[in-house]
Amino acid sequence: MSDMDTINRNILRELQANGRISNLELAEKVGLSPSACLRRVQELERTGVIQGYRALVDRNAIGGGFLAYITVGLSQHTKAHQMAFEKAMQRAPEVRECHNVTGTIEYLLRVEVADLAAYKHFHTEVLGTVPQVSSITSYIVMGSPKDQRA
Repeated sequence: MSDMDTINRNILRELQANGRISNLELAEKVGLSPSACLRRVQELERTGVIQGYRALVDRNAIGGGFLAYITVGLSQHTKAHQMAFEKAMQRAPEVRECHNVTGTIEYLLRVEVADLAAYKHFHTEVLGTVPQVSSITSYIVMGSPKDQRA
């Protein structure tokens, strides 16, 4: 969508804060009529600016309270190794995010599991068995004073 004006930015900000807001309330907050607001939201959805709506879930309540960020280096810097690694991460339900990054490593993972024992299993039996992996560094999250992912 090429028309990213102030109103569309305000719509996106409001929806990111509360994806369940009614169209009537959203229209009021951004200064539009309900029908004009609905047209804009539908256009943002149609063009892929809004890719979906999600529920924000308490990880502890569903047994995923152990969070780690992991940097991964690959043994070879080839497209084939990247594709194979990414495919393996797609199959691992513990991996909630997988990012190809610049720097001294190739990937940054966000991993959610129940506890330290489950993390050890993932580290050893899942990530440790991917043949393309040459280095793993784990960063265990002790707290998240700011987390705006939805």
